[in-house]
Amino acid sequence: MAGTDEDAVATGDDDALYVLTAVLLTPAKFPSVLGDDYPEACATLDLAPLAEGYGLVLGQDGEGARWTVIIDDVSLVAVAIASWDCGMEHELSPDERTVVAALPGWPLEVAVSAPGVPAPHDPSAELTDRPPLSPPDTATWGPAQRRLGADEIALQWAMWREQIDDSEFAPSDGAERAPDDTEDAPDKDSKGGNRSGIRRVLAEARSYVDTPPPLGRVRSSFATSDARTLRADGPGWSLVARTDDIAFVLLDEEPGEVLPVGRGPELPGLLEALDKMAVRPS
Repeated sequence: MAGTDEDAVATGDDDALYVLTAVLLTPAKFPSVLGDDYPEACATLDLAPLAEGYGLVLGQDGEGARWTVIIDDVSLVAVAIASWDCGMEHELSPDERTVVAALPGWPLEVAVSAPGVPAPHDPSAELTDRPPLSPPDTATWGPAQRRLGADEIALQWAMWREQIDDSEFAPSDGAERAPDDTEDAPDKDSKGGNRSGIRRVLAEARSYVDTPPPLGRVRSSFATSDARTLRADGPGWSLVARTDDIAFVLLDEEPGEVLPVGRGPELPGLLEALDKMAVRPS
């Protein structure tokens, strides 16, 4: 997902920005590493959470300095990303009138650099009145790493799903469960802390149905013709599920653990309700 060598947009002064990549920042699709929901991700960039969203264009100026140009032409960025994802070159040159802000630094990791300019570095303090943006720390387990893990499961669902043997899930007996319980992890992973963590996540996710959370906390995207991929986040947790299948839970207090949740009698109804109130890409 990278721009062509010729891509350049104004950064607000005489320099041009050589575009390296771009991402969407909308209620339905935003870099989840920046926050559990759309308003939180916007706050990271000091942006108002507008319903239409933004496009983030990341690149370098002629001196090699990192800049993030924020524009309000979301469709322009969406077309560019789709073209790059298909391996096609596409020039991303937003009109200056669409530029909302030009911020120093990058809020995300960028693995490429512009050819023919110095190595990426933050702009000098004289060029900006705010500290440079920097990617969230993902070196240790925490909210950012947990959300990235959930992203990976959503992208590689088949690989994660094939590791789960449905026969290993604990038998479900609604009469013996508390009202807010459901079929939890397989027996081999069912430590008491994991089970209580899963119950907490499902209870909080259930509360979203009655009391809508901040925009983007629950998102729905295409999976197959008969199913959707659901993504829900909350304080200290992330959930990834297919509406026709199981769910996976990640917790801040369980570093690196991916906890599967069987369908049982309650999960299908919860997933259906979440899908109905979820934000979807337009």
